[in-house]
Amino acid sequence: MLKTLAYSLMLASTIGLAACDSKSENKTQQAEKHAEKADDKAADAAQENAKAAKAQAEAREAKAEEDQTFVPTSPLPESSQPAPKN
Repeated sequence: MLKTLAYSLMLASTIGLAACDSKSENKTQQAEKHAEKADDKAADAAQENAKAAKAQAEAREAKAEEDQTFVPTSPLPESSQPAPKN
């Protein structure tokens, strides 16, 4: 009777532990997958940030070049015109 009870308890505990163990493995695998996705997204964001910084630098260079060659087409307001020499 004691052997039967002991074997029953061991079988029940083995099944219980086996069921708990597989869930934790699944959660670990899912966490690893999510971590990989997060790393990929972080890498993509870094690439986009680098592209945006490059585009901003190009825009600044273009504006600086435009400012150097800009010639106003409208006449200056009277308040900005130099005083006439007598």
